[in-house]
Amino acid sequence: MANNFVGDDAARHLQELLLGTDNVEDFLGRLAEFSATMLSRTTGAEIECGVTLQRRKRTMTVAGSSPRAVTLDRIEQSLREGPCIEALRTKSVVLLADVDTDPRWPDYQRQLAANGCRSTLGVPLEIGEDAAAALNFFGADTGLFTEDIIAEAAGFADLAGRALRLAVRLGTFQSRAEDLQAALENRTSIDLACGVIMAQNRCSQDAAMAILTKVSSNRNQKLRDVAADLLRNLTSADVRTHFDA
Repeated sequence: MANNFVGDDAARHLQELLLGTDNVEDFLGRLAEFSATMLSRTTGAEIECGVTLQRRKRTMTVAGSSPRAVTLDRIEQSLREGPCIEALRTKSVVLLADVDTDPRWPDYQRQLAANGCRSTLGVPLEIGEDAAAALNFFGADTGLFTEDIIAEAAGFADLAGRALRLAVRLGTFQSRAEDLQAALENRTSIDLACGVIMAQNRCSQDAAMAILTKVSSNRNQKLRDVAADLLRNLTSADVRTHFDA
C-alpha cells in the first residue's frame, strides 16, 4: 500500500469539504472525488467512485468522481443488483473481485466489462434511520481491493458517514431557515395587501382578509400570489421583507 488514507488527514479533509460546500449535493460530489483520489493513492491504480443514496427503499446515483463512475453506478441502480445494492441491503462491505469469474450478478458484470471495469467494491455509509448511502468504487483491473484495502475503505466510510450525517443535518437547518424566510416574505405581502384593501374599501383587517381569500378562491391561486399580484400592480416591483439593522 502506498498510503494509509484513514486518519487525521482524511478527517481534516472531510471537515474542509463540509466547510467549503454550500449544500448536500455539492458535498456528495466532492466526497466522491476525494474518495476516488485517496483510494487511488492507496492502491497505486486509478480508482473511480460513485455515490448511491437510498431513501424510502428507492436508490439513486447522486454523485460520481467521473462520468464513467456515474454511468456504472446508474446501470447498477437500473438493474437493481450489484455490490453497491448488496452493501446497502446488508450494511456491510461487498467485493466483486473479478467480473469474469464471480457468479452473482452476470448482467451487471457484463456491463462493467464492456465499460472497462474489472472489479468493484461497495462500501455502505450509515447516515440515519430513514436513509442510507454507499460508496461504489470501480477498478480497471482485478486484485486491487485486497483485504487491507477493504479494511481501510471500511474505516474511511465510518469517517465519511459521520461527515455526511452532519452535512444532511446542516442542509436540513438551511432548508428550514429558507422556509422561514419565505414564510416571512409571504406574510409581509399578505399583510401589505390587506392594508391596501383596507385603505381602498375603508374596512377592517378581517374584512380585507376575507376579500383577499375570496379572490384567491375564485382565481384558484395561492393567497400569497394574489397578494403579490395586487402589490405588483401598485408598485411594479416585488415586495421583500426588510429587517432593520
